[in-house]
Amino acid sequence: MTTFDQLVNEVRQQLLGYSMNQESVSELAVAMSDTDTTFTCDPGTVQNLSRGLVEIDDELILVKAYDAQSGVVSVMGLGNGRGYEGTTPAAHDQHAIVTSNPAFPRARIKKAINDTIRGLYPDLVVFDSTEITKLAPVVEYELPADVDDVWYLVGQTIGPSQAATPMPNWRYNPEARTSVFPSGKSIQIFDFVTPGQPIKVVYVKQPSTLSAGTDDFTLTGYPERCTDLVVYGACKRLVPALEAARLQLQSVETTERAPLVPPTSATKTAQLFASLYAERLEQEKAIQRAEIPNYAYFQGS
Repeated sequence: MTTFDQLVNEVRQQLLGYSMNQESVSELAVAMSDTDTTFTCDPGTVQNLSRGLVEIDDELILVKAYDAQSGVVSVMGLGNGRGYEGTTPAAHDQHAIVTSNPAFPRARIKKAINDTIRGLYPDLVVFDSTEITKLAPVVEYELPADVDDVWYLVGQTIGPSQAATPMPNWRYNPEARTSVFPSGKSIQIFDFVTPGQPIKVVYVKQPSTLSAGTDDFTLTGYPERCTDLVVYGACKRLVPALEAARLQLQSVETTERAPLVPPTSATKTAQLFASLYAERLEQEKAIQRAEIPNYAYFQGS
């Protein structure tokens, strides 16, 4: 089981390495609420905390000043410095990690992960199913609102065989009359099925994004094996920010840094992750189509 927080950590490890990260970290000496305009860091662990951004859990905070004697950090603009850059002000426990000027804030990594999950569709779809009971005079039936397309139908036969027969003659209606079908989705079934027998509709829907840090990856609708695909996709979205950051440097600093980290290094790294992502996506598409074949494959043709 891989949680949202574990995915974030995997992305950070891909981007920063396991031991090369030089971010300055400390910890909260005292718990803080979501409205505090000061907080206290452990003076014994603070190495470089000055005016700028700090990250605590998923929140970014804009720092005004730090008192090295007491460990008290003042927030810029009082409450205006809390929940900086669109993050959410939150309460933080004692001993929560405080990171100065994070290269890749957790909130940005989480957004990149969810953007990647959304971007997998429609190359990778999420399957679900619903059952309809055949009624003698009825041809059109309501479908759930989350249906994006119909994959196949099977109808239960009468008798001891318990066999479900493929049904090729149907039409999906994504613009059904809401006065009759409140979901706005329906299916018209033209194959004969004995009234009272169930019809199974296997359909396609979009993936769900993750919210809480403890959310299991499979809540997206994708199997656990897709986690590496999402990690590669998030990395290829985040790495170009390093190249953009280089553009903000003064020319002298850029010239001095170039022999160590040549220009376009981040771009080339992003291309590597994009290549890994594309390769895994093709593999997963093949696996998914083999696991849940469409009607033609279901018939064995």
